[in-house]
Amino acid sequence: MEVEIFKENFKLKDGKLFWKVNRGRAKSGARAGTINNQGYWFICISGMKFLEHRVVWAIVNGYLPENQIDHIDRDKLNNKIDNLRETSGMCNLRNTGNPKNNTSGVKGVCFSVKANKWISQIKVDSVVGYLGSHVSFQEAVLHRYAAEQCLDWSGCDSSSPAYKRMCLILGRCNE
Repeated sequence: MEVEIFKENFKLKDGKLFWKVNRGRAKSGARAGTINNQGYWFICISGMKFLEHRVVWAIVNGYLPENQIDHIDRDKLNNKIDNLRETSGMCNLRNTGNPKNNTSGVKGVCFSVKANKWISQIKVDSVVGYLGSHVSFQEAVLHRYAAEQCLDWSGCDSSSPAYKRMCLILGRCNE
């Protein structure tokens, strides 16, 4: 039902929705919606609010997903369909950048000056799991990546800094 309403009311162009019809102050051809306080574009129709990326997904795929829609490039305003994927909440939470204080370039890997070794760790449900101390950076990254695989995070490997680093190490990068 909602998908049909979306298709009747919106034109999709480059991941953005435009009104097909005049609706109150909104004129046909005008950009639909506005940005909410979390930085996502959202629209109101028939008294209901929808996140634009979910509407884009529904128009292209024919259904509103039960799961979350993840922005692969982490840009909340890039709602182009090739940047969106249906995913679990866990995978969506994983698709975050490195913390600002990260100096290794890989989430969960840091250098301990005190131990003179690389430390690898992983955080699950707010609990940090220690994966070990390692002589080499590559070994620490490998342990981090192995932990991600053990936790079945493989559905969103392309967003994992450990995965990206392993691709570089193994020479299997497309970047």
